[in-house]
Amino acid sequence: MKFVCNGMILSDAAFTVSKACAAKTVTPVLECIKMEAKNDVLTLTAYDGEISIEKKITAEVMEEGEICVNGKFFSDFVGKISLSEIVVDSDEKGVLIRYGESESYMQTLPAGDFPILSGNAVAEDKYFEIKESDLKELISKVVFCCATDESRPILKGCLLEAKEGKLTATALDGFRMATSYCEATSQGGDMKIVCPARTLTEISRMLDSDDSLKIYADKNRLSVAVKDTVITSRLYMGEFVRKENIYPVEFTTVATVKKSELLQSIERAAVLTRGDKNNLVIFDIKNGKINITANSDMGKVEETISTKLDGKELKIAMNGKFLADAVKALEEEEINLSFNTPISPFTIENQEDKRCQYLVLPVRTSASAQ
Repeated sequence: MKFVCNGMILSDAAFTVSKACAAKTVTPVLECIKMEAKNDVLTLTAYDGEISIEKKITAEVMEEGEICVNGKFFSDFVGKISLSEIVVDSDEKGVLIRYGESESYMQTLPAGDFPILSGNAVAEDKYFEIKESDLKELISKVVFCCATDESRPILKGCLLEAKEGKLTATALDGFRMATSYCEATSQGGDMKIVCPARTLTEISRMLDSDDSLKIYADKNRLSVAVKDTVITSRLYMGEFVRKENIYPVEFTTVATVKKSELLQSIERAAVLTRGDKNNLVIFDIKNGKINITANSDMGKVEETISTKLDGKELKIAMNGKFLADAVKALEEEEINLSFNTPISPFTIENQEDKRCQYLVLPVRTSASAQ
């Protein structure tokens, strides 16, 4: 294999697909980018067993062929080359990279060892079509609530439901939940899938316009193409938690507050609770005010913000980080915090726009247990 291409374009392509290279694995080829040069097109592909990213760029191909090179080393290396033209020439054992009057050699693996997602392409009869900007916003509003540990693998994904012209996303980690929706421009039948959070994050990074795109999915896989990049991912199988069984249908206490005041107060409290397991913050809601307190070995924070209170007075403890994450994701200046008891889940949402809702479990303290 031998080709010549623009250094910046090659660097950008290698960086993009390297996100799908495995970080820790006993199978070295999963750490690689496969490069295939054919018909003046260079195709770079990485696949870690869950997600595959493929990107095509233009190149002057002098000798067709394919090879696998360590993704992290290759992308980091070509990213340090400032010259506009790079020549890549491979033999059976490695790849020679020429730039200007310099050259470097890197070991490779046979392309035949590189795995592919099993089966044929994802069927095109099941899909939803959506504006890139709407999907990017939807992902940003829910993906941070996905679980990161392996105790319940399905919770590392986000539930996507396409139905009646609407795409709804739900994510939860056992302590908090996010749900949001946006309009789908079209769809090929109803769809209900659980997509890995990591896949959604990589898709979001590619979105930068108001153009529409189609996302195809079948029982096991999802595929989306944005310009010259294709992401294909396995989907999580199993029964996702039904949000209808978790969200309260009514509340006894609703506090309306200014987003900026609440967020600033919580973030100041977070400075002293940093490192604590629960980032514990206590709200005492009464007399048209919320008294916010936080204690740690470093000190104590006591602040008061105004609220429009509808319902009963309440004292409740919570994880300040979970609350802050939800508040940051909302757009309106006035938001509603809705409660029932000190040990019941509570919600955070915009006062007017109800497309996005967050639910957080409170932290049980000795006072709330009484």
